[in-house]
Amino acid sequence: MSLNTNDIDPPATAPPAPAQEPPRVLLHMPVDVRSLSLGILASVAVLAVLRWAGAFFIPLMLGLVFSYALSPIVDGLARVRIPRAASAAVLILAILAASGASLYSMVDDANALINSLPAAARKLGDIARQKFGHGQSAPLETVQKAAVELQRAAEVAGATPAAQASRGLQRVVVEKPPFDIREHLWTGTVGVANLIGQTVLVTFLTYFLLVSGDTFRRKLVKIAGPSLAQKKLAVQALDEINSQMQRYLLVQLLASLGVGLASGIGFAMAGLNHAAAWGLAAGILNLVPYVGNAVVTVAAALAGFLQDGEVNVALAIAGISIAVNVLEGYLLVPWATSRASRMNPVAVFVGVLAWGWLWGVWGLLLGIPVLMAVKAVCDRVDHLKPIGELLGD
Repeated sequence: MSLNTNDIDPPATAPPAPAQEPPRVLLHMPVDVRSLSLGILASVAVLAVLRWAGAFFIPLMLGLVFSYALSPIVDGLARVRIPRAASAAVLILAILAASGASLYSMVDDANALINSLPAAARKLGDIARQKFGHGQSAPLETVQKAAVELQRAAEVAGATPAAQASRGLQRVVVEKPPFDIREHLWTGTVGVANLIGQTVLVTFLTYFLLVSGDTFRRKLVKIAGPSLAQKKLAVQALDEINSQMQRYLLVQLLASLGVGLASGIGFAMAGLNHAAAWGLAAGILNLVPYVGNAVVTVAAALAGFLQDGEVNVALAIAGISIAVNVLEGYLLVPWATSRASRMNPVAVFVGVLAWGWLWGVWGLLLGIPVLMAVKAVCDRVDHLKPIGELLGD
C-alpha cells in the first residue's frame, strides 16, 4: 500500500517561547524587622519607666556616681587596716561639712546680692529710658498704645450686634486670684524639704555602697552566665566602667575647681561685686554640661551691667567667662575626657540632650556617666555592638 504524502498532516508549529524574566534581586535586611520593632517598643517602655520613676532612679544614679568617685579613697584606707564603715562615714561627713561651710560663708554675699535686686531693677529701668527713650515715647510704649487702640476698636465693632441680641444681660468679668504669699512659701518649703530628703537618701545610699565594697561586683559576675567566657566579659565591662567613671569624675572635679578659681579671680579684677560667690557658682554649674557655663556667663554679665550701668563692664565680664570656658571646655577637658571615655562628641551631645529631656538638670549631670556605662556594656554584647560603635570615637 502506497502512502500519499499529501495525506500526512504537517507538523504543528511550536509556540514562541515566552521572554525570560530577569532574575529577581532579593535584598536581605541586616536585622530582623520583627526584632527591630520589639526593640523599639522595649526602648520606649524603658524610657517611659525612667521618666515616670525619676524620683527613684535619680538618687540611685547619684549614689552610684558618688560611690565610684569615693571608692578609691575608701579602698586605700581599707588596705591600711581601717574599717570601711568608719572610713566611709568620716569621708562623707567631711564632705558634707565642707560643703555646708562653703555655702554658709557665701550667705552674706548672696543676701547682699538679693537685696540689691530692687535697686538694680530701678537702675535698669532708668538706663533703658535714657538710652532708648530720647525724650519721646519709647517704641515699646508706642506698640502698647497701638495694641490698646486696636483692642478698643474691636470691642466697639463687636459690641453693637451683641448688645442688640443680648439686652438685659449683665457683663461678667473674671478676675485673677490675688497673690497669696502663703501658697508660694508652702511651695518653696516643700521644695526645700524634698531637696533635703533627696540629699539624705543619696548620702545613705552612697555610704552603703562604699561599705559593701565589691560585693555587688562579685554578685554581678556570678549571675552573668555559667560559662567562663561570659564571666570574663562581665569582669571586663565592670573594670572598664570603674576606670572610666573614676577618670571622668577626676577630670570634672579638677576642671570645676579650675573654672571656679579662674572665674572668681577674673570677676574680681573686673570689679564685679561678690566675685567669690560668682566663682563658686561657676565651679558648681560647670558640672552641668553645656548649660551651666552659659547660665553663669549671662547672669554674671547682667549683674555687671546692673551694678555699674555700663555695657563695657558687662562685655568685659562676659568675655572673661567665655575665655575661661573656652579654654576649659574646648581645649583641656575634651582632651582629658576623650582619653577617659573614648566617646564620640556628637553622640555625647545628643545623649546629654536626651537625658536632660528625661530628668532635667539631673539628666544633664548624669548623662555622660550613664552613656559611658552603656558603651562599656554594648562593646561586649554581640547584638549591642552597633550601639557601642555609634557611641565610640
